[in-house]
Amino acid sequence: MIRRAVWQGLVAGAAGGLVMTFGEKIEQVVTGRPDSHVPARVLQRLAGLPERPGRQPLPLNWAMHFGQAALLGVLRSVMAQAGVRGAVASAKFTVVRLTNDQILENLTGVGAPPTTWPRKELLVDVLHKAVYGFVTGAVADTLAAGDGPGPGQRHAAVRPGRHADVAPLARGDVRGR
Repeated sequence: MIRRAVWQGLVAGAAGGLVMTFGEKIEQVVTGRPDSHVPARVLQRLAGLPERPGRQPLPLNWAMHFGQAALLGVLRSVMAQAGVRGAVASAKFTVVRLTNDQILENLTGVGAPPTTWPRKELLVDVLHKAVYGFVTGAVADTLAAGDGPGPGQRHAAVRPGRHADVAPLARGDVRGR
């Protein structure tokens, strides 16, 4: 299951990253908002690379932007493989994506806590990350569905809901195929 989750998650995360970026570019044309180079700055600090104020390190920006998108997609794919699928799962995953960004940006001193941001900037960021979260989720769920129901879904099929009298799946039945 984990091997499938890795490749499916990389695909799902990359797809989510592409759609999010496309949406960002459209939004920037409409609003006039400039490109953000925060991803590059975070990567420079995490990797100990030299920083060059005034220069826009576009290759590093894309590497961090799409690298994060693809790698976090693996988590969403693990969710889907486990049977945690659908819109609610994608909403939960969107929060993970936002949290990941904030941890890295604040840990490196590149960003500031969202509570200090102008509300419009915060709204734009949440919107774009939601696009990423739901597209990544849709792709991960679709790919995982090809592998059949996840262990959580098979357990729920015994009797929907949480019930003390419904035993867990047998260990051998957890992995599925």
